[in-house]
Amino acid sequence: MLRRALLRGALLLLAVGGLFVLWDRYGPPAPTPDMVPSVERVGHILIEKSARRLSATADGVVVFQAEIALGFEPGGDKQIEGDGKTPEGHFTINRRNPQSAFHLSLGLDYPRPEDIARAKAQGVDPGGDIFIHGQPNGLSVLTLPGDWTAGCIAVSNAEMDTLWRVVPIGTPVEIRP
Repeated sequence: MLRRALLRGALLLLAVGGLFVLWDRYGPPAPTPDMVPSVERVGHILIEKSARRLSATADGVVVFQAEIALGFEPGGDKQIEGDGKTPEGHFTINRRNPQSAFHLSLGLDYPRPEDIARAKAQGVDPGGDIFIHGQPNGLSVLTLPGDWTAGCIAVSNAEMDTLWRVVPIGTPVEIRP
């Protein structure tokens, strides 16, 4: 009897310990869209690369925040195709892709004319296809840790569902170092 109680206690400790390891590695579950204040549309998105944070505002009030993943080499401004950097500056959402390889995506108007001119002067390709997007399709529950994109801004799928609902084409996006 004592042996069974000890065995059950040990199994319970292992299970709880495993949950703490998973929590520590993957963090709390992503917020669901109903956890975000109800707004019909946001007027601005601010991405702070160093804080790994996306903030969306409506009428100057922050109505949504999310932790983000960036390009695999996030320090500095994007210069060339394949550098793994997320661009910095002022952009606009210029397209929406419901058929993305990543759970929904909102496209930024990168490269801008100044990015193209700089790259041309250097004889390089400035890159393109910068998006705010969810996780790779097939990872509906998991949120990948760390900076893993090729230069995009990634959020959880639940957070992307919320952004998809409230971010129209034409929304300004500021990306700060």
